[in-house]
Amino acid sequence: MSYLAETLASKDAFTGSASAIGYGLAAIGPGVGIGIVVGKAIEGMVRQPEMSGQVRTTMFLGIAFTEALALIGIVTGFIFS
Repeated sequence: MSYLAETLASKDAFTGSASAIGYGLAAIGPGVGIGIVVGKAIEGMVRQPEMSGQVRTTMFLGIAFTEALALIGIVTGFIFS
């Protein structure tokens, strides 16, 4: 294999691993955020069971917005790779 082919192969491997690490780091925040949202929603449902329907709806909205951050992270990884 020539030097140019080896350089291009190593660059592609580095770019792929860098985008995977970038997405992994981008997924940490939403993972923690979803855990907090669900935990607080369960805590709220236990304290006021009559509000569980409204709390559940708000929880799912919070999860959706938090998950959007992970999707933005993966799209950014594809754009820059």
